[in-house]
Amino acid sequence: MDLPVVDLAPYLSRIAGGDAAAAEDEEGLRALCATVSTSLRDTGALLVKDPRCTAADNDRFLDVVERYFARSAESKRLQERPQLHYQVGVTPEGVEIPRSLVDKEMQDKIKSMPEEFQPATPNGPDPKWRYMWRVGPRPASTRFKELNSEPVIPDGLPEWKETMDSWGSKMISAIEVVAEMAAVGFGLTKDSFTSLMKEGPHLLAPTGSDLQRHGSEGTVFAGFHYDLNFLTIHGRSRFPGLNIWLRNGKKMEVKVPVGCLLIQSGKQLEWLTGGECLAGMHEVVVTNRTLEAIALAREQNRSLWRVSSTLFAHIASDATLKPLGNFAEASDAHSYPPICAGDYVEQELSVINLKGKNGF
Repeated sequence: MDLPVVDLAPYLSRIAGGDAAAAEDEEGLRALCATVSTSLRDTGALLVKDPRCTAADNDRFLDVVERYFARSAESKRLQERPQLHYQVGVTPEGVEIPRSLVDKEMQDKIKSMPEEFQPATPNGPDPKWRYMWRVGPRPASTRFKELNSEPVIPDGLPEWKETMDSWGSKMISAIEVVAEMAAVGFGLTKDSFTSLMKEGPHLLAPTGSDLQRHGSEGTVFAGFHYDLNFLTIHGRSRFPGLNIWLRNGKKMEVKVPVGCLLIQSGKQLEWLTGGECLAGMHEVVVTNRTLEAIALAREQNRSLWRVSSTLFAHIASDATLKPLGNFAEASDAHSYPPICAGDYVEQELSVINLKGKNGF
């Protein structure tokens, strides 16, 4: 099956046009919102087109980040901030541990899958780099200062801050519209999610994977895992390799059309919906299609760093995660007791080795 592509333009027009535009096609907009909520519930993902986020914007971002990751490991490590849980600056390869290596419940789940749907097995920590860049305002006062730290700016890339801020703000804008539409589709008030996202520790978090060194088929760049945040959004990568798992257990290779963005549900959305939307499981692996893209890049003398155009949208650190509205009556709501979002994030970071804990 293919993921649905939702054009956000009609909803954006409604926002721009006010009540008159809303009344004109209320039924069509509600159907669009239902498509968003249904896709997040049934597949954990959907594709969107946002006229404010162009393919040229994405390319400009990828160009700058490719140049950064092409630097020496020693040079990149100057931006490393382990004391801040790697939530700003660079995370070197070999630090982040796939949850599937340390989570017994997840390992049992993998064993129970039909063989053709099982994820690739990583040999150890992920061989990918990642850069965390904070996007949007942070709260003046918070219990979670490490999750809301000042950004780290690498030297020698004068366009870095403007490029990261511009692309990050555009992707957050797209996420906010999707969050509104999902809330409407779920029968909640439209600001149910976006009000909780205000001043959240949103992170533009591109990964960098060196296909020159790690470009053999089957290499696992990001082992089977879910995202701990609310919603994740990706621009199109220049090298394929992302697999997702649908709610029915089937594995699916994602193909993001040019000019589209991929949205995935995270664990905080699962919490807020009482398990109605499960956090989407996914992995990044070198596949035959990746190898074809590597061969083409070599022919065209392009960078062999696979950069993901990824942003993690979060619920505000001091807000409470709990099933909202009608989801408080869901059959699994008891599995999602109230917890402060910042406490939840710190628990998850400990498991995957990003909070100064040697878990591997």
